Amino acid sequence: MSRINTLSLEHATDTTRPLLEGVQKKIGFLPNVFKTLAHAPAVLSSYLQQSATLGKTSLSATEKEAIFLATSQVNGCDYCLAAHTLFAGKAGLSAQDILSARSGQLNAFATLARQITESRGHLGSEQIAAARAAGINDSKIVEVIAHVASQTLTNYLNNVALTEIDFPAIDA
Repeated sequence: MSRINTLSLEHATDTTRPLLEGVQKKIGFLPNVFKTLAHAPAVLSSYLQQSATLGKTSLSATEKEAIFLATSQVNGCDYCLAAHTLFAGKAGLSAQDILSARSGQLNAFATLARQITESRGHLGSEQIAAARAAGINDSKIVEVIAHVASQTLTNYLNNVALTEIDFPAIDA
């Protein structure tokens, strides 16, 4: 049972209702994570703006999903693992790719995201050198950090709230 109740569209404020309607239109339904974020209109707005902006980074959809899966695995967020398993599949990752991303082994982006999350950003010089050797330049390193930070917000929110998972179930 959730520890923070979700807000339905009917109970959303005049500030959050249009934001939630936009999410619903884009995704095709209104995920519980957004109905939980709606308790704090400024946070919901900020998260949506950040997501839209980060959608314009140089990273591909599969690289982003690898980052989201690796970060969510380390942070133990079952909600985000279910959501991003669905989105990663739509982006073209196979079931095996998704498992590899979760363990940080799919590609250099998943590895770097896992290392950043596990170390809380305290990477060693050898880890940065390995990322660069794998083709991740400084610009992309900064983009990976931004995606990890954004994903960590929803991971922590869902872990605290015990958000009810409204995405297809996945294997643990």
